[in-house]
Amino acid sequence: MTFDEKATTPYAALLLRVAMGLLFLAHGAVLKLGTFGLAGTMGFFGSLGYPPAFGAIVTFAEILGGLALIAGVGVRLVSLLFLPIMIGATMQHLGNGWVFTGAGGGWEFPALWTVLLLVQAGLGAGAHALDPARILGARGAEAV
Repeated sequence: MTFDEKATTPYAALLLRVAMGLLFLAHGAVLKLGTFGLAGTMGFFGSLGYPPAFGAIVTFAEILGGLALIAGVGVRLVSLLFLPIMIGATMQHLGNGWVFTGAGGGWEFPALWTVLLLVQAGLGAGAHALDPARILGARGAEAV
């Protein structure tokens, strides 16, 4: 069985972006806001030596960026903008060892997420994206 790369790649990009979007949304809305609360998240960032406001910035970036990925809006840019957050998370977890289920969480999950964001930035939005530039570009091509 062979696969037509041009036919399957847009759907692979769709799957990747929706999965990451859901995970970012869950991390921001469910974990940071729902479980820890904004004050708790900001306090945690402060305890790590970061300005507590970074906790709020990351929380809302994860929520808004997650929604953008799910919808397929600005996917390449959103993926690249998430890189500093995930590199920071990877660095924060380096001292905890490799396995993320260990005390304090390991580094493999945020490291993998960093690589997946780079892959998404390279692939673009894929199928069923609501990116206005793509929609307008397609309409412009039809009008010609």
